[in-house]
Amino acid sequence: MTALKVGDSFPEGVEFQYIPYTDEKAEITACGMPQPYNASKEFADKKVVLFAVPGAFTPSCSVRHLPGYVEHWNELKGKGVDLVIVIAMNDPFVMSAWGKANGIKKDEILFMTDPGIGFSKKIGWTKGPERTGRYAIVIDHGKIVYAENEPAGDVTVSGAEAVLSKL
Repeated sequence: MTALKVGDSFPEGVEFQYIPYTDEKAEITACGMPQPYNASKEFADKKVVLFAVPGAFTPSCSVRHLPGYVEHWNELKGKGVDLVIVIAMNDPFVMSAWGKANGIKKDEILFMTDPGIGFSKKIGWTKGPERTGRYAIVIDHGKIVYAENEPAGDVTVSGAEAVLSKL
């Protein structure tokens, strides 16, 4: 498969991993158990904003990319978005801690792992051989309505403001 484009169906067989947020495990040092997340199935009947970052807790991702989605979460919801999901190459424990470090609760942004960067490799949007790229995809009931990969590693076409302008 190559890069996704507007009008494509979201691919079959895409599975991420995550640790669901629970109030009992709200502390950053508390761990849950990683669970599979069948994105292909879950995205079939929802409007989803999926954005990818090269790594949790990294400067650009933590300072310039994620904050826009936190800041504009209510606006995204107001545009009919059911789910906002961030994926990275990090394991589910790191992704869970990154969400908690940013004060994210269960019904807000979901922090997930792209195991082995399989999905990012499948669409050709990686940063080198070991990291997810920096990109954003909007899926509306299984169809791609926005898909942009950052051309130079900055946060322009994959940031919350760019996505909001296309909803």
